[in-house]
Amino acid sequence: MTLEGLDELDQQIIHELQRDARRTSSQQIADEAGVSASTVRNRIQRLQERGIVRGYHADVDYEQAGYQLYTLIVCTAPVTRREELAAAALDVPGVVRVEEVMTGAENVHVSAVGTDSDDLSRIGRDLDELGLEVVDEDLIRNVHTGPFNEFEATVSDEA
Repeated sequence: MTLEGLDELDQQIIHELQRDARRTSSQQIADEAGVSASTVRNRIQRLQERGIVRGYHADVDYEQAGYQLYTLIVCTAPVTRREELAAAALDVPGVVRVEEVMTGAENVHVSAVGTDSDDLSRIGRDLDELGLEVVDEDLIRNVHTGPFNEFEATVSDEA
């Protein structure tokens, strides 16, 4: 199946980048897809220009780095200010990720890293001062991620 604007090669490139962008070369993707490395590099550049591939991020194990308090803070924002408040929350020291949720009252999820419980309390107060109502806080033990399986194209099988 081809998604609008993404052919199977684009999907395969995205899948491989999601799986391990740091250790996957254009040549490796090209070999699997049966195309040239320059074709893959051009496709990656086009995906970046279109805003489909927005960046490459370090997957940090905060506990190994000495920060045991990785927390999910669930907040409520007025729908008319959700986007504005979510963007502002990312500027709070310790906040590492903010997700806008389209349904329900708990519509902003903030991932934060604190040095101790006082630091987590400060982050909660800072979010409250922005206009986000903190509804729940959960300590996170581990986060597991993987590539979106729909992007796992079968270009090499058809070549």
